[in-house]
Amino acid sequence: MANPSREITIFTRPWCGGVMRLKRWLEQRGIAYTEVDITKDAEAARRVEALNGGNQSVPTILINGVHVATEPSTQELERLLG
Repeated sequence: MANPSREITIFTRPWCGGVMRLKRWLEQRGIAYTEVDITKDAEAARRVEALNGGNQSVPTILINGVHVATEPSTQELERLLG
């Protein structure tokens, strides 16, 4: 069951396969999230770079504003959000 007290933000690009997989995984479990497309938000792109050693790696996931994962595996998703 989803934890309604946690706020999940995912930084994305529309064409990224990993992003599509993550969104499908979250939606199948009824986990609410906020999506920020870094191709449309320069400030978000800079934040992703700062979190990922200068790389615009997506998906980058924050829970309650804290960076918890970048390009997570399914096992990592289960551990973090399952």
